[in-house]
Amino acid sequence: MVVRSFGGPDVLSIESVPIPSLGSDQVLVRVHAAGVNPIDTYIRAGAYGKLPMLPYTPGMDGAGVVEVSQSPKIKVGSRVYVGRSVTGTYAQFAVCDSNQVHALPERVSFAQGAAIHVPYWTAMQAIVHKARAKPGEWVLIHGASGGVGLAAVQIARQRGLRVIATAGSAAGLELLKTQGAVHVFNHHDAELVSKVHALTKFPEGGVDIVLEMLANVNLEKDLAMMAMRGRIVVIGNRGRIEINPRDAMSRDATICGMSLLNSTEEEKADLARMVGVGLDSGELTPVVRSELALAEAPRAHQLVLESGAAGKLVLRPWAE
Repeated sequence: MVVRSFGGPDVLSIESVPIPSLGSDQVLVRVHAAGVNPIDTYIRAGAYGKLPMLPYTPGMDGAGVVEVSQSPKIKVGSRVYVGRSVTGTYAQFAVCDSNQVHALPERVSFAQGAAIHVPYWTAMQAIVHKARAKPGEWVLIHGASGGVGLAAVQIARQRGLRVIATAGSAAGLELLKTQGAVHVFNHHDAELVSKVHALTKFPEGGVDIVLEMLANVNLEKDLAMMAMRGRIVVIGNRGRIEINPRDAMSRDATICGMSLLNSTEEEKADLARMVGVGLDSGELTPVVRSELALAEAPRAHQLVLESGAAGKLVLRPWAE
């Protein structure tokens, strides 16, 4: 899949190109599945701060088998998931630096492997490195039926947090219950704030952590639910919002933004380790919404931005 000019989903086109050659300490991965993320659409549209040189092949996430290796650390035939690549994952083959591929346990399918990097690393970065969550704290996860949200629910449960999860559809709410979210609410509910107040015994209590996927809609309500010294981690946003800073001041609350692309090398190594432990133990299991052929990438770019998400969208470069 190649993008030769920034624009709408129609700029995505299938092309036949030579298999890229490898440099030192790189591997060639035969991509069995590629993950679709909202950030892929922002970059394709030219609406992101860091844009690639044109033309480029989209995709940060993927999973497959190492076909050729120029790295002494990685064996040919290894099952791996990809966390970014040199050449893009919306393709049958992707060149990766050795530190961009990670072991994929046998229990995890390739489709699930394509749902690991951006969702799980983002959720882990937000919960562990940004919010510095402690067992027993209340965490509110907005838009929890999407890829990052589902990852956050699993990670929060793994780390002993009390989870409140929201979704915008009945199917999304049911999915969250299957993932162990005991307290689920529809984020369109006009009584959401009062229900969370009652659950968390506000104002003495409140929500300790909010993982915010759509800050331009929810940030004002988030501040109204915060516990003393609560933390809001802004993961997603699509516009502007007006808030009253006194709502943060009165609770000594912290609002911080994050982008996975800003992670330090030390943080990336830590994220890979922590996610790997969860995958090996079975505590972290990606949920795949649907699998589409690579040629359906334009449709996938429309679907990934629609409300009512229920798991991860995945592209299949090979007919299997």
